[in-house]
Amino acid sequence: MIRGILGGFILILFSFFLFHLTETSTASKKSMIRLKPEEFNIKNGKGGGILKFILNGDPKTLNPALAQETTSTNAIGDLFLGLTKINLKTMEVEPSLAERWEVSEDGKVWIFYLRKNVKWSDGVPFTADDVVFTYNQIYYNDKIPSTARDILTINGKKIKVEKVDKYTVKFTLPDKFAPFLRAVGEVILPKHKLEKYVKEGNFNSAWNVNTPPSEIVGTGPYIMKEYAKGQKIVYEKNPFYYEKDVPYIKKKIGIIVQDPDTALLKFSRGEVDIMGVRIQDLQYVFNIDKDIKIFDLGSTPSTTFLVFNQNPEAKIPKYKIKWFRNKIFRRAISHAIDREGICYLVYNGLAKPLYTPITEANRPYYIEGYYPTFEYDLEKARSLLESIGFKDRDGDGYLEDEEGHTLEFTLLTNAGNKERETIGNIIKEDLKKIGIKVNFLPVDFNSLVTRLTSPPYEWEAVIIGLTGSMDPHFGRNVWHSSGLLHMWNPRQEKPSTDWERKVDELFDRGAVELDPKKRVEIYREAFKIITEEQPMIFIATPKSIMAVYDKFENVFPTVWGWYKDEYMFVK
Repeated sequence: MIRGILGGFILILFSFFLFHLTETSTASKKSMIRLKPEEFNIKNGKGGGILKFILNGDPKTLNPALAQETTSTNAIGDLFLGLTKINLKTMEVEPSLAERWEVSEDGKVWIFYLRKNVKWSDGVPFTADDVVFTYNQIYYNDKIPSTARDILTINGKKIKVEKVDKYTVKFTLPDKFAPFLRAVGEVILPKHKLEKYVKEGNFNSAWNVNTPPSEIVGTGPYIMKEYAKGQKIVYEKNPFYYEKDVPYIKKKIGIIVQDPDTALLKFSRGEVDIMGVRIQDLQYVFNIDKDIKIFDLGSTPSTTFLVFNQNPEAKIPKYKIKWFRNKIFRRAISHAIDREGICYLVYNGLAKPLYTPITEANRPYYIEGYYPTFEYDLEKARSLLESIGFKDRDGDGYLEDEEGHTLEFTLLTNAGNKERETIGNIIKEDLKKIGIKVNFLPVDFNSLVTRLTSPPYEWEAVIIGLTGSMDPHFGRNVWHSSGLLHMWNPRQEKPSTDWERKVDELFDRGAVELDPKKRVEIYREAFKIITEEQPMIFIATPKSIMAVYDKFENVFPTVWGWYKDEYMFVK
């Protein structure tokens, strides 16, 4: 993503080389660059130039409160700011729209003092009214399906947000809240532009993809100047951005390319300046005879997984929901997935098998050997299925349940994602070996997201991914049973299983635990339960690799985003 994570975990479209920093640039001498935070040293820059980058698909919405997928968040991430932001060099919270804050001794009352020189991109002054509006009328509006509400809820209770004066806002928490300063990094939206939609009851259609870009008003470093569906999004410097000297690059163009092979071709031709590199394309990029820097960012925090639909209200056969809700069934499928083979066949060995909801990037919550693993064992997988009543009753080579239904399901993924398409075909063939019929069907990403997140939830199984988050609480919209992205059974009024209830309790405890060591233990326990239950069958964690044409300065990519990307400039 361009500017971090909006709304916690988000559905995603998208490497164990370790080389020293090098300045060589010819094709024969290229090597991987592994930057350390202490090397993130900003140089004085100059304005001008254009940056061209890849957008992996058309956005589904231009409204950040409704965005749940990176096709949307990547398109609008540079347009908005929150009260705080994360410094990716220090990993500490620092001011953004708020210039400073104070907190009471009990940690429950926070006073934020807003910057007085901030204007919206249409020139209207930014004030406390915008903050109060965003939280009270949008994020805490039950009629608006915003993932931010999951993050900003403490033990089921809302935060009280009040205006003190034009540039001061008071937050009163129902309890202590460990990730509070990170949580208020959620973007602030303009009251003067969006309040009418809230009052009219049609906010969920506000700022859709057909909205003129001039109507999309933010406080971020860029404005959206043009959106041509299926082609490009053009951005220009926000003339009212409060940091007057930046961004140095005055214009950016996001080239919309769903097919990764086409994106790679465009990069090789110099038609785009920057691109995330798939593992299988790494050698090709090394051989491009141009000045390119290739960055090894380490293990990605993003996860790829297979998930079954366990929602009792879903529009799929009830007997399949019964299968999918059986822990032994899910564990059997997990044992039938050749993660090691996928790491080599799909990621050329630059990936590790993944069994948990978090990756090595999630220190200190991830510990090697702490979480259960599910070794590839087809005999064990079939034995587990037979233990819950599946047998080949008619001799056709496929298993049937006790009622005679063939063990068959449709497996979806987003079309054009070659890694997931390959993974899906590998899984299909392995499951066939143990008597399971898989109908594998790649579909358009945005329509896939709609199936996953909206009634009637008409899907059986999906291979998809999630972005990660630095703090586990920002995955609450996935792991808490009430969460909008609790994909296997979203927005439950109360937990439908004992293990989900336990995970809910742990996430609620983790949110209010201020002792860092105790907090880590709480979330580790939650992730261990999730791993044991396998509601999502995690597959692999690849390296994250970024390639950038060597014509820019202040280029500091990380797995969590770009460090001060508004300071990047053309040499």
